[in-house]
Amino acid sequence: MSKQDTEVTATKMKRKKYEKELLKLQAELCRLQAWVVHKGLRVIVVLEGRDAAGKGGTIKAIMERVSPRKFHLVALPAPSDREKTQLYAQRYIQHFPAAGEIVIFDRSWYNRAGVEYVMEFCTKDEYKSFVENCPKFESYVTKAGIILIKFWLEVGKDEQHKRFEARIEDPMRQWKLSPMDLESYSRWYAYSRARDMMLEATDTKDAPWYIVRSDDKRRARLNLIAHFLSLIPYKDVKKDKVKLPKRSDKDEYDDQSTLKGRNYVPERY
Repeated sequence: MSKQDTEVTATKMKRKKYEKELLKLQAELCRLQAWVVHKGLRVIVVLEGRDAAGKGGTIKAIMERVSPRKFHLVALPAPSDREKTQLYAQRYIQHFPAAGEIVIFDRSWYNRAGVEYVMEFCTKDEYKSFVENCPKFESYVTKAGIILIKFWLEVGKDEQHKRFEARIEDPMRQWKLSPMDLESYSRWYAYSRARDMMLEATDTKDAPWYIVRSDDKRRARLNLIAHFLSLIPYKDVKKDKVKLPKRSDKDEYDDQSTLKGRNYVPERY
């Protein structure tokens, strides 16, 4: 990162400017959505990164104004006993997009290269098999016509510390903390090595990784969304002008009086 870049990112983006820029990008996401549906495209977005890197807030910014029927979020829990006996990628593949869909994975098959490797939830042979076969798998996916985009959110050591402290102090954030998060915090360099090995093995021409600096959450969200939009060429989709039909007065009656005596929610606000 250049000195100029450091100076630019030293001051975190103000909320007003962030919200203005985000609204522009969200409008473009809606245009992209219409294009994806129109062309029957299939898109997968993988979001990975350390705990507290900002994945959740980024996903919220992406999903806020698009259709949940077209943008699908997949955030899988730990595998069940049954899933542990399946082909490793099986539980992820079942969520892959059909035509006209964009699927966002909040963590993905890359669990094997990260938490499973560091915490020794997988064997060395399972890890080796993953890093050898993952590029082949992703090459197959892209050659089948699916657009696969992978983002790694890179949060700094000091910033992660601040975010963990904030989660401890704020009752509305404490749900984000888990024993696994605390364990990952204590193994910073083990996760760094796992990240480096993952990138070395799986940053390929067919499915490259895009690294997003995320110490400033607002800049990270904008940068990620803007780059995502740049990776899929799209155009405006021509739509027929919508006109509301005239309401029929047939069988007209007082349709509010029939609700008298029902249980209404108290209007406290």
